[in-house]
Amino acid sequence: MVVEVQGGSIDPATVARLKAERDRFVALAFCWADILMELDKDGKIVFVGGTTLPILGKSSKDITGLHIDSIVADVDRHMIRHLLKITEQFGRIDGVQVRFHGIHGPTPPMALAGYRLDDLSNHFFMAARMGASADAGVARDGETGLIDGDAFAEVAAHRMKKRQAAGEDVKMTVVSMEDLSNLRERLDEASEQSLMKTVGASLRAHSVDGDAAARIGPESYSLVHDASLDISDFEREIETMSRDADPTGEGVSIQTATVDVDDAEISEEDLAKSLIYVVNRFQEAEGGAFTIKSLTTNLSSLMSEAAASVEGFKKVVADGAFDLAFQPIIGSRDGQIHHYEALTRFHSGGKNESPYRYITFAEETGLIGEFDLAVAGKAVEWLGKWPRNTSRYKIAVNISGHSVGNEAYVSSLHKLLRDNPWVEDKLMFEITESSRMADLDAANVFIQGLRKSGHHVCLDDFGAGSASFQYMSALEVDVVKLDGSAIRNAQSGPKGRAFLTAMASLCKSLAVETIAEMIDKEEGLIFVRDCGVNYVQGFLFGQPSPNIKDFDPLPMGDVFRRRRL
Repeated sequence: MVVEVQGGSIDPATVARLKAERDRFVALAFCWADILMELDKDGKIVFVGGTTLPILGKSSKDITGLHIDSIVADVDRHMIRHLLKITEQFGRIDGVQVRFHGIHGPTPPMALAGYRLDDLSNHFFMAARMGASADAGVARDGETGLIDGDAFAEVAAHRMKKRQAAGEDVKMTVVSMEDLSNLRERLDEASEQSLMKTVGASLRAHSVDGDAAARIGPESYSLVHDASLDISDFEREIETMSRDADPTGEGVSIQTATVDVDDAEISEEDLAKSLIYVVNRFQEAEGGAFTIKSLTTNLSSLMSEAAASVEGFKKVVADGAFDLAFQPIIGSRDGQIHHYEALTRFHSGGKNESPYRYITFAEETGLIGEFDLAVAGKAVEWLGKWPRNTSRYKIAVNISGHSVGNEAYVSSLHKLLRDNPWVEDKLMFEITESSRMADLDAANVFIQGLRKSGHHVCLDDFGAGSASFQYMSALEVDVVKLDGSAIRNAQSGPKGRAFLTAMASLCKSLAVETIAEMIDKEEGLIFVRDCGVNYVQGFLFGQPSPNIKDFDPLPMGDVFRRRRL
């Protein structure tokens, strides 16, 4: 018997030898895999072994003869097709994550490995293993199937450190697909969906483990890949793909920036924070803050800058290298100080330098929880300098919405408060960046825990957006701070007074007190008082100061007497 293959035929002895090789592959693969398959050059399944029935709900007999597309989950179908094309060039794949059609819908991602035998009719042998993905619960982009941009840094850092520990060289590349949005407008819905899935499949296929790629913006992507990947070939592949999909044949142009993470000493946690910083700078590039060309030139230095900044900020937190500066919250009618907001001033900054850039850095790199805890600790320490049997000074410290969902922060904060029960009527909390609270039910549980411990909670930036009222209905708080921009807008238009009065009235009906911020002039004080706002805060009564006695007596306190408020 002679078997026909590409380029000629082979004799029965060779066929027997090749089948023996397959049998050895099957025997060895069973030590690792749950499912084994052999595909012909067209992707049809010609051999199946393993535990297909409990995983896929089909026996090997049911699957044999089907095309591989029929058993791969829809979300990964484009990728498996792309992977098979890649094996025609490179011969093998390893550790790719693929989901199949299971008994109850798509299976969890299964690790896939395999190789193609040119001398056996170009057949592809693959082995799939369950329970191999650490990223099954990672958020994903719905159009491409890629990892969501917010989740990418941790996944990328894990993959990079894992490969680094194995002595392998990996890199991260950020990709800008210019004019992708214009191309999508030229496509019908089906073609557009197919293009986005194909783009996702290509990025995943070229990434390590077949699942270390993310969509980080409308036209931008990122992937962790082997150092051997030819970026120029990769760019041409995407450009060709886009031209094939474009009815005008124009397609998109690709620009990339690559960074090599070669610092073995940086921890996985700090690497993730550095990657967040780099990805955010890339997103700024997409918005026009940088050109991608300049970003390409500076990406490695950005990575070094990010790592140094992370290390430096963590040291600032550990050393407590910042001070508290106080600003009074004053009754709008009686002029009495109700409490003080404790703001932060970093030792490395100028005397009056805003801490905004430090806080923003901490929020975007995930360090804000550690910082918020350090601020609360410093506030407790400061309060401890005064007699514990007096409530002369009450201060409010900020909690970022990022921190509310941080289990380590929440646990540590509650421990701090349990260890210092005497601060319950002296320490308040003000939640900033509330838009960062993804789970409002969980956030409310956290807030109620603080309130039950005797601490008042304020919701900052109220009225800055339509979501404010959603937060008000979902979160039970004691106070809301009316956003400064909302106060200014209310004063500038004829309907502003009615709007602000309505907000103050709503809060009053809910037994929630109100604070108007950015009150810098007497006219603003009179306006918000007449609208029914309870408290005011602003430069009218002085700049924030590390010396709380600068507000005794209260600067401009006579305005209350002059105006007979």
